Amino acid sequence: MRHKKALVMCRTGMGSSMMLKIATEGVIEKNGWPMDVEHDALSGYMGQTNVDVIITMSDLTDEFAGSSAYVIGVRDIMDTDTLETELKKYFDSLDE
Repeated sequence: MRHKKALVMCRTGMGSSMMLKIATEGVIEKNGWPMDVEHDALSGYMGQTNVDVIITMSDLTDEFAGSSAYVIGVRDIMDTDTLETELKKYFDSLDE
């Protein structure tokens, strides 16, 4: 399986995206999934075409309508169980 790229987004690219990035990296490491994680502000997404997964707060998921990336909306940054479940759905959906 080729290495995947996740982009964790929030409105400003500071607090919540950094905390969510750390949580995501922990889930990925725990499961051994081949994925790199970066974080940025919502405005940093413009022009990105090499993103496999977007992880953001649930109120921002509509911003990525039409994206080819798999979008995960999170309500609670500290809820790693839900994050793990959603990432597992993504990896299970791959045909690689």
